[in-house]
Amino acid sequence: MPTEKRSFLGKFLAMVLAFGPGIFAIGYTIGTGSVTSMIVAGSTYGMQLLWVLLLSCLFSGLLIFAYGNYALVTGETALFAFKKHLKWGKLIAILVILGISFGQWNSLMGILGISSNIIYEIFLIYFPDLAGYQYESVLIIAIAVVLTFYGLLLVGKYTFFEKILIIFVTIMGLSFLVSLFMVYPLPIEVTKGLIPSIPQVEGGQMMVAAFVGTTMAAATFLSRPLFVQGKGWNINNLKHQKKDAIVAATLVFLISATIMAVACGALFHQGQPVTKVVDMVGTLEPVAGKFALTLFFFGTLSAGLSSIFPCLLIAPILLADYQSGKLDTSSKQFRIVTAIASLFALIVPVFGANPVEMQIVSQVFNVFVLPLVIIGILLLINKKKLMKEHKATLWLNFGLIAALFFACVISYNGVVALLNYF
Repeated sequence: MPTEKRSFLGKFLAMVLAFGPGIFAIGYTIGTGSVTSMIVAGSTYGMQLLWVLLLSCLFSGLLIFAYGNYALVTGETALFAFKKHLKWGKLIAILVILGISFGQWNSLMGILGISSNIIYEIFLIYFPDLAGYQYESVLIIAIAVVLTFYGLLLVGKYTFFEKILIIFVTIMGLSFLVSLFMVYPLPIEVTKGLIPSIPQVEGGQMMVAAFVGTTMAAATFLSRPLFVQGKGWNINNLKHQKKDAIVAATLVFLISATIMAVACGALFHQGQPVTKVVDMVGTLEPVAGKFALTLFFFGTLSAGLSSIFPCLLIAPILLADYQSGKLDTSSKQFRIVTAIASLFALIVPVFGANPVEMQIVSQVFNVFVLPLVIIGILLLINKKKLMKEHKATLWLNFGLIAALFFACVISYNGVVALLNYF
């Protein structure tokens, strides 16, 4: 009997560790930005925005697949290919680098702020005397977390980053899944959530844009070629790449929908929308119990920590992509840019800003480069000279054009939401 258990555990671990570059797609997509957006949406609007999540994940899967295929067939990375093969490619690439870096660094501030607050709340349970020192405690925790991750970045390679992310993402997924069995929405609410509608209340448009900004993250697609390279895949791995993209998009949907469902089941019907990190403690515990609360917070913390790696990596990844199509984690440029990102991440903890609100707003900024990113890959995968017999199919083109239309509508929606906000 013990042998069978070990065998099952061994198979499970082998399956988890065999997961490919898609783990970075989950790391980029499901961070505290995504978790915060899902909790706020679930607690405020129930399951009404489930349709936005479904469309975003469907289009994300197509874009992950398209960028991965291009990399395997041509051996080129995204921004390097933009610069080399597209008219106005240099300008597009520079705008994308600026837009994505700004969006991800803004997300990083919120991620670190929320993660530090969660760790503080955990410490508070065991050390009640810290209650009068919230600002100082959160700031010290934030500095310790960012220094730890910066140190890991300086010694790690692709395979090391992948293993760290696999651990965090597995803990996160299991934590939220177990929580769902304790607190869940009604089936009719889930069904209604698949019918397109936008909450006609203040902040409704902002939330839709934030949903897409966090789920259809341009950083996920642009970094895909470099992570595929890091995995050592080539044109012989086209089937693996396709399967990896499908699994990544499916897991992003399932985990995100689970978070929204837990927030809906526990908080929506209580009329207790979440606006601060501490709200998640006070409102979830009476309904879900301490065990579910602990699991949910553990999942949220894992989501935050799994996103710090990719967010710190994004600017050096994009710069390396543009310059040469190769990422050197031992270069001086890599160390300097990640150090600047680490300092930038401390802005929310230093100024004591509300990390939940900051996180929602930062996700909206992520949608603005989406149309450029989709147009770029559409042009590249339809070049017969580059793709040869692997040129985009009619169905892939149709899906990407639909994704482009969706991204343009959401970008417009995001502009309106931000104008109303400021």
